[in-house]
Amino acid sequence: MNYSIGLCGMQTMIHCSLVIFFLGGLATMSYYRNSIQEVASHDITVTLTNTVTNKNVDTRVIDHQEGASHNITVTLTNKVTNKNVATRVFDHQEKLRSPPTSLTGACDLFSGRWVYDDTSHYPLYKERECPFLHDSFACQTYGRKDSKYQHWRWQPHGCEFPRFAGKEIIERLKGKRLLFVGDSLNRNQWNSMICILDSLIPGVKTMGGGLNGFLRTFKATDYNISVDFYWDPLLVESNGDNPTNHRTDSRIVGIKAIEKHAKHWVDADILIFNSYNWWRAPVVKLIKSGESLLDDPNQEYEEVDSLHAYEMGLKTWSNWAHTHIDPSKTKLFFMGATATHFSAKEWGGMSNKNCYGETEPVMDDRFWESRTDSKMLSILYSSLNKLKTTRVNIQLINITQLTQCRKDAHPTVFKKQWRPFTNEQKKNPQLASDCSHWCLPGVPDIWNELLLAYILR
Repeated sequence: MNYSIGLCGMQTMIHCSLVIFFLGGLATMSYYRNSIQEVASHDITVTLTNTVTNKNVDTRVIDHQEGASHNITVTLTNKVTNKNVATRVFDHQEKLRSPPTSLTGACDLFSGRWVYDDTSHYPLYKERECPFLHDSFACQTYGRKDSKYQHWRWQPHGCEFPRFAGKEIIERLKGKRLLFVGDSLNRNQWNSMICILDSLIPGVKTMGGGLNGFLRTFKATDYNISVDFYWDPLLVESNGDNPTNHRTDSRIVGIKAIEKHAKHWVDADILIFNSYNWWRAPVVKLIKSGESLLDDPNQEYEEVDSLHAYEMGLKTWSNWAHTHIDPSKTKLFFMGATATHFSAKEWGGMSNKNCYGETEPVMDDRFWESRTDSKMLSILYSSLNKLKTTRVNIQLINITQLTQCRKDAHPTVFKKQWRPFTNEQKKNPQLASDCSHWCLPGVPDIWNELLLAYILR
């Protein structure tokens, strides 16, 4: 047989192959475009299953989801008119609505760095538009000119920061009572939360007080949402209990006396505690009887170091939580300690300066200011871990590291001054600077986004 093919026949075969290949490509592209259009116009349900098997729990972050399996159903609806971006819109919405990986055990939301981003959704609200903002945190109102401190976002190492739609937050908090209990830093965070919610929730919102000043209440009446703050800086009874007049030269504590305050906490659906700064006295005087007799001039005291007193106070609080908190009804959170910035020398500034005049964060995310006491933090983490072993579902919101670098975000002198400046303070304003609390909007908004991530999961 003759297997030879002429040059002309070979060229004809090549041309035919090219035509067939081209027509096949057109058909594939048409099918793919139609498929995208079909996907883009339908409701899509995505079920994510994550099983956590890693039993190594970092004591810095108490994760009570250890060893648990989570089934999360995410429903996405895309009505896309521009068919060229259908898959891009879907991917974006899937990322937005999926649970952050850190909440399923893959990474630590509380370890990260600050990134300047003036194109993102920060600030979450405008200072002048929050009618409930306290004068102590309204820095722009009281003369602060720069606003860069409002535009830094927190970027965790290795995972995305959680974002949630306003409607989802409202629906999940409907009919709930959130109660912040603690000192003025917890009040700072509470004020941030109510400004966030005020910007999201339509309808009637009110602010009120009660219990002789111990309690402040924000209500969104149309949704029956209550967000309260209760003043109790040491979580047990002390001579700092007066909500408005609590400046003292010493700490006197009824170390086992908690029920006077705690009876007002038990009906909350979500409890958020803090207690750290008020324990940082050289010594703490404990009432020997352990009873609530703080006003007795003949009372006998026992002086103990602050670390021992802190441990004892947290034990009293833990015993109360174990006895009174039903994990099936109440979510329980404890806020970590926050940094203060009273020594500029620590970040390369002058030794006689503090946070006054600072407009940029420390850019080294390993920075650690000296007033954050690692021994006290160890006591806090150990106490919460022990409480967790009693099946109390406690979650630490560990904001300690993320506040270390934010020397730029304190009110300093830009707040309402409840006492007139002295002549010395007028000459040197940094002597009157508040380097403990935080301007709003600002850093506490991030704390609340982290808190909401755990509340809504």
